[in-house]
Formats: sequence, structure tokens, C-alpha cells
Amino acid sequence: MKNLNYGVIGNCRTAALISENGSLDWVCLPQFDSSSAFAKILDNDKGGSFEVLPENLVAIKQEYRKSTNILKTIFECSDGSFELLDFMPRYITDKKEYYAPPDIIRFFRLLSGKPSFRLKYNPKLDYARNHTKSKISRDGFIKSYTTSGNYDSLYLYSSLNASDILESEKIVLQNDEFCLVSYNQKLLEQTQERIYLKLQRTKTYWLDWAERTKKLPKYGEQVLRSALVLKLLSYQKSGAVLAALTTSLPETIGEVRNWDYRFCWIRDGSMVVKILTQLGHYNVAKRYLKFIMDIIPEKNEKIQIMYGINGEKKLSEYELEHLQGYQGSKPVRVGNAAYKQKQNDIYGILLDLIHQHFEMFETSLEHSEELWTIVRSIVKVVEQNWKKPDRGIWEIRGRSLHFTFSKVMCWVAFDRAVKIADLLQRDYYVAKWKVLRHSVKENIYKKAWNKEKQAFTQYYGSQDMDASVLLMETYGFIDAKDEKFKSTVLTIQKELEHDGLMYRYKNQDDFGTPKSAFTICSFWLINSLFKIGKKKEAKEKFEKLLSYSNHLGLFAEDIDFATKRMLGNFPQAYSHLAIVETALNFSNFNLDDEENLLDQLTS
Repeated sequence: MKNLNYGVIGNCRTAALISENGSLDWVCLPQFDSSSAFAKILDNDKGGSFEVLPENLVAIKQEYRKSTNILKTIFECSDGSFELLDFMPRYITDKKEYYAPPDIIRFFRLLSGKPSFRLKYNPKLDYARNHTKSKISRDGFIKSYTTSGNYDSLYLYSSLNASDILESEKIVLQNDEFCLVSYNQKLLEQTQERIYLKLQRTKTYWLDWAERTKKLPKYGEQVLRSALVLKLLSYQKSGAVLAALTTSLPETIGEVRNWDYRFCWIRDGSMVVKILTQLGHYNVAKRYLKFIMDIIPEKNEKIQIMYGINGEKKLSEYELEHLQGYQGSKPVRVGNAAYKQKQNDIYGILLDLIHQHFEMFETSLEHSEELWTIVRSIVKVVEQNWKKPDRGIWEIRGRSLHFTFSKVMCWVAFDRAVKIADLLQRDYYVAKWKVLRHSVKENIYKKAWNKEKQAFTQYYGSQDMDASVLLMETYGFIDAKDEKFKSTVLTIQKELEHDGLMYRYKNQDDFGTPKSAFTICSFWLINSLFKIGKKKEAKEKFEKLLSYSNHLGLFAEDIDFATKRMLGNFPQAYSHLAIVETALNFSNFNLDDEENLLDQLTS
């Protein structure tokens, strides 16, 4: 399948990928990081899927129902037409509680004629490690279960004949019908009326959520879709935010840069929450900060770069050798050994979010005191570690270096701590932390600036460029009008841009030289060009980059330079938060007015 043409559905408990042909090819149940029930995306033969196979297909069209996470696939057939509405129930009950079960509902809506199709229902539980058997129960539902290894089970309820589903017999659609895939056995009868009510309630929930999202005059549809994706990657139970929905989708086809992203990175999560807060969704921030407070219960607690979505600290990495991987790209990994790494940039990004929280919200005394304790604990850690090397934002596995971005974010940690202390009138800390902030800044200017390159480089003493250095202006370390920043932006563009897309870096790492564009880096360049005055160029690049999304406006982690197909885990929080951030920057400045003015001046 070209360009990861999948739609994502979910309910903030777990999520699923539906192909452009209406095939359910990836879901983990009962939660995001559980083992997969369908994983065709990772092995075409063994992974398992739930497919809809029309007998007389003429055309397929797929889109989201406007302002929702309900996916609509329309099948035009010579014998009639129907639409398939895929969604995971999510709504608020009469008791003001969230109803978000580990269920996938597939609602077949007859549009015309009597279209015929077959269903291929082929779950492969527990990452397809062992055999999965499916049988019809005496109550009429289909139960699937593993016959050896780790026990797992899955239930399918349907208004269609269970035998027709299991045997992949021809089905003629004459009325609206449904299939409900559930991790749990249902206690209530699943009727057409009950399913339809869940559809309407879920639609209402998403429409209400979308209505509360800040509206932008330009790129409004892209921003809303990105916001809806970011919401799907937030885990209701704990407040954690996932980096992506999948594991092991490769950065380059046939190579080994395949990682499990179904975890909460402090960096990614904090960036996502800051952006959603700017769009008006404050509860996401409150839940995320509660997650942070829960995982850092003690003052001397070491902060990891990432955690499991329920706060797990050990994320041991292993390989599923029986799976072929996406288009043959092995290995398929579960877990992520990067949790052991030391990355000094996370502290600044987290304190930046906490500072936003103190600025925007009135917090309870208890909440404020907990956050203030975390601020002081983080400052102590940064004070002890900012002079030391680390593995950096890109998680270099081979060696530690003095990465410029990490140093800048240590400066951000002290800077935001100063501002928080100032807001809380803790004058003693303000004076003390200003000294630390100044020391870091001096160190960066002295050791990260390369006179020959006329740029801040990847790490101290390096000749290499790194796209993350573009963020030094975003976080307030340097002014956009500063000649050193302008020169850095243009040098990074010259050395890392290729065919309109950006490498994160080009120098060799543990796995050789990177071969694909890291999507968020292209957005960082666009923002930087915009900030230094190249607004028209930035706008053109932004619109070109948006055209590389899949058919639903979704982005993965990477883009292939030559073919522009998407690669890497999907959908990627980094990529979608960057779309929103760029659009927010553009919305503060009317580009059309500037271009009209330039036309007048040059005519």
C-alpha cells in the first residue's frame, strides 16, 4: 500500500487503523500498548485483518464525517452502493462519566440497490504469536481465542448471520447492518437500535469537542484534523500522550530503524499538550500534568525520558521474529530500550509546559505546591547535569555528546523556572536561577557557535548541522532578528534541505546515514524561515508539505525524499502538532495582505 493510506479511529483508550479499502489492519486491545488483535500492517499473511470485499466494486471513496473521528468508506458497486461507518464509541453518560469501551463498531448503511460483499474476519490475537481459533457460541456471537501461549480472546457481535461472516459467504445488503468487535463479552443484547444510538452519541461528542477547538482563518481544516488526531493519542485513564499509534513502521523500507512508539515521551507529550492548550483544550493539560505528578512522586525521583501509558518505568525491548514487518522491514519490536537513555532536553520542555500552566490557569493550592516542588526538583537535576553530555533529542544509541539542542533546553529549564518563581513571588529562587541561566547561555555561545559555518552546530565542536537547533528561537533563547539565528537558519537549510524536505541531520549515526525526511523538521524550517522574514517562501513550502499527507490529511513520522510516500510510525503526534504550530504562527500574520503590499510596491 502506497503512502500509508489509512484512517485512524479511536476513543482515547485505544485506536485502530482502517485501510482506504475498508480493511481493519491494526488494533491493540484493550488499550493502546496491548498486544495486537489485527496486525496485517506488520505482516500481510500472518498479521490478521477484518476486510470488506464487495462482489461488484466500481469505486471506493473514504473521508471523515465532518469534524469527527468517525471514518466513512463509500463503496460504489454495480449492484448498489453502501457506506461503512467505522468508529470506537466515546461519549459522556448521564452520570457524567466517559463511556469508551475497547470496542470497534462497523456500521453498514445501505445507500442504493442490493450490493453484495463478503467479509473476511481473521483476528490473530497476541501479535499472531500462536494460533487463533474462532467459533460461533450458542448465544450467536463469534468468539476468537488463542489455543496456546498467552491466553487472549475477542468477541464479534453482528446483525448479520454469524456463519456467513465466519465462512466468508456472500452477503446481500438489504438493510442497515452492524458488526461490533469487542475485547469484552457483552452483557446486554447488541441491537441495531443500540448501535445506532452509540453512533449518534459518539458523533455528538466529537462535534462538541471540535466546536471548542480554536478556529483559524486559514488552514482551519488541517488544524482541526490534526487536533482530532492529537486527541486520539491522549490516554484518558492516566493523562499520558502517545508518540504514535503503531510499532515498527520503518523510517526506510527494508532497513532496521523500526521502533515502538506506543509510549509517552516527556518531550513529545509536553509539546502536544502545549499546542492543544493553545487551541482551547485545557483538560488535556490538567490530565497530563497529573500524569507527571503521579510518575514523579518523590523529590529525588529520577525523571526518565519516557514512560508506559500507565506510568510504567521499565519498557524492555524485544523482537517479534515471526512477523515479516511492514513491506518486509524487520525487525518488529515491542518495547523501547531508549527509556534508559539520558536526554537533558526533556527538562526544559516540561518546565515550559508547567510555566504555561501557571500563566494560564488558577490552580488549587495543593496542585500548585506539587508543581512547584517538581519545578525545584527539576532545577536541581539540571544544575547537576547541564554540563554533561547526553544522547540528544534523536536518541543516538552509540555515544553521548554535548548536543546544542540539549544545552538550549537546559537554558529553557532555568529560564522557565525563573519565570515561575517570579509568578509565585519566590524572589530568592529568581536571583539564584538567573545566575544559572546566564551561565548556560554563555556556554552555548562560546562552544556551539562555529565561526567557519556561521551557525550553531549539532554539538560542541561539530561541523554538522541539526534541524533541532532551529527551535532555539521558538523557545526564546535567541531573537529571530539576531544575525546569528538568521545565519544558522540559512546554513541549516543549505545543508539539510533536499528536494523541499529536511533531514534531521546527515552525519552517520548508529545505523548509518539517515535516508528519509523527518516530517517535523520540515515544519521547523518553515517556521524559522517565516520568523526571519521569508514569509512567502515559508507559505509556499507549508502548502507543498501539506500536499504530502495521505488522502485523509494524516501524516507519519517520515517522508521519502524521492517518492514523497510516508514512512515511520503513524499517525505521528510530532507531525500533527507541527502543523498546528505552523498554522498558529501564520494566523498571527496575514500573508495575503503582505503579498498584496509587496505586489503594489514592486509594480
